[in-house]
Amino acid sequence: MQHASPEDQRVLLVRLPCNPIFPIGPVYLADHIHKQFPQVEQRLLDLAAVPLLDVEAVLREQIERFQPSLLVFSWRDIQIYAPVDGRGGNPLQNSFEVFYARNPLKRLRGALGGLRLMGSFYGELWRNLRLVRRGLRIARRFQPKARAVLGGGAVSVFYEQLGRQLPRGTVVSVGEGEPLLDKLIRGESLEGERCFIAGEEPKPGLIHEQPAGMEKTACDYSYIASIWPQLDWYLDGGDFYVGVQTKRGCPHNCCYCVYTVVEGKAVRVNPVEEVIAEMRQLYAKGVRGFWFTDAQFIPARRYIDDAKDLLRAIQAEGWSDIRWAAYIRADNLDAELAELMVATGMDYFEIGITSGSQELVRKMRMGYNLRTVLENCRLLARAGFREHVSVNYSFNVIDERPETIRQTVAYHRELERIFGADKVEPAIFFIGLQPHTHLEQYGFDQGLIKPGYNPMSMLPWTARQLLWNPEPMGSTFGRICLEAFERNPADFGRTVMDLLERDYGLAPLEEALHAPVEGRRALATATR
Repeated sequence: MQHASPEDQRVLLVRLPCNPIFPIGPVYLADHIHKQFPQVEQRLLDLAAVPLLDVEAVLREQIERFQPSLLVFSWRDIQIYAPVDGRGGNPLQNSFEVFYARNPLKRLRGALGGLRLMGSFYGELWRNLRLVRRGLRIARRFQPKARAVLGGGAVSVFYEQLGRQLPRGTVVSVGEGEPLLDKLIRGESLEGERCFIAGEEPKPGLIHEQPAGMEKTACDYSYIASIWPQLDWYLDGGDFYVGVQTKRGCPHNCCYCVYTVVEGKAVRVNPVEEVIAEMRQLYAKGVRGFWFTDAQFIPARRYIDDAKDLLRAIQAEGWSDIRWAAYIRADNLDAELAELMVATGMDYFEIGITSGSQELVRKMRMGYNLRTVLENCRLLARAGFREHVSVNYSFNVIDERPETIRQTVAYHRELERIFGADKVEPAIFFIGLQPHTHLEQYGFDQGLIKPGYNPMSMLPWTARQLLWNPEPMGSTFGRICLEAFERNPADFGRTVMDLLERDYGLAPLEEALHAPVEGRRALATATR
C-alpha cells in the first residue's frame, strides 16, 4: 500500500470527552508535528469542551469538513474507583455503602448508586470506543486509507484491555506519542516504537520499555490558536490553570503508581529558556494561572537547582501577578527554593505522602523521609506560604493497623500546626488497583487477585478486589468513611481524620517519624 507523502497528510487530533482540564497532551503533539512537518495541515478538537449530547455530531461535522488522513485520539482517564465525586456519582461512597453499611436501606442506596455508576462508567467507555470507530469510518469515506491512533493516560494503563475493543489496524500508543507520529507521517515502520496494532497481541512488557529522549521546545501558541478555536474557551474565564511542562519522567518506584513506567525513570528537564518562552506567550494571552504538569516538579534533590533556575527566570520576567501550582515532593526543598516558590506565586501544591507512618512509607516504596518533609514544610511556612496544601493519604495499602493510623493522624496534626488547619486539606484515597504496578504484583503474591483478572471491570465481585481496602482494617475504614459521609460530605477528608483521632487517638510524633528495621521487608516479593 502506497503511503501518502507528508505534504498530503491531514491530521485531526481529538481529545475524547473527560473533565475539562487543559488538554496539554494533544496541544504538545500538535505543536511537535507542526515543527517537524510544517507543511502538514492539522486541526485540534477538544470534545471535553463540547456538551456531551453534541460530541458525536461535532466530531462528524469536523471530519466531514476537514477530511483527515490521520485521526489521533487522546483518552485522558478512566476513573473507575475515583475517591471523589465523578461524573456518575461518588464511587467510594457507593462502594462502601454496599460493602460495609449495617443499615439495609443504606446498602440498597449504595447498590442503586453503584448501578448508576456502572451505567456511567460503561456508558463513557462504550461512547469513547464508538467515537473512535465512527470517526474512522467517516474519515474513510473521504480518505480510504485513513488511519486512527489512540493514546493518552487511560490507554497507557489499560492498553491490553482497550486494544481488544478497537477497530483492527488502529495504532495503540503507550506513553509518549511524538516519535510514533513522526514515523506514521513519514510512512516508516513502527518497529521499535511503544505501540501495537489492534487485532495483534502487544509485545510482552511493552509498558516497561523506556521512552526515547527528546528535547522539548516552547509550544507555539500562535499556531495552536490557528488550529484550535476552543483555546479561548479555556482562557476567557481566567480561572483555569493552564498546563506547562518543565520535565518528563519520574525516578521513583511508588508501589501503586504507573508514572515511572509510562513516562520512564529517566528525568528529562526542558530548557528553562523554552519553558519561559512558552509561559511568555500564555501570559500575553492573559493567562495568570499555571500548572506545572510534571509527574513531580522536583523529583529528586539533584533537580533542586533546575527548579531554582526556572523560578529565578520567572522572577526576571517581572510576573508578579501570576499563580502557579504543582505536585511537589516536599522532601526535595531547601530554604532558598522555598523562598523562590513563595516569591513567584505558588498558591497551591499537592504532596502525596500516602501515609504519615514512616514504616508504611518505606513499605510502599515511596522514597520519602517524613521528617525531612516536615522540616521543609516549615521552610515554606517561614518563607511566607499561606495558601492551600492538599495532602494525599491512601489508607490501608500495605500493613495498615491501629498503630500506623495513630501515627498518620499525629503527622497530619503537625502539618496543620505548620500551615494552619484551614489550609491543609487531607485528600483521602483508596487505591484503585492498576495494571503494571508493584501493588498488582503484591496482590498476586498475596492471593488477593489472580492473573487474568479484568482491571476495567465494574462488576461488584471485582470491585471489592480492585478498590484496595483489604481486611483486617477494611471494615474499620469502611465504617469510618461512611460516618464521615453522613456527618460532613463537604469536608470529607478532615472529618475522616477527626473520626480516626476519636477512635484511635494520637501517637507521639516521633513514633510516626521512626521506621523499625523490619519495616523494610514488605513488597520484597513484588519485584519484577
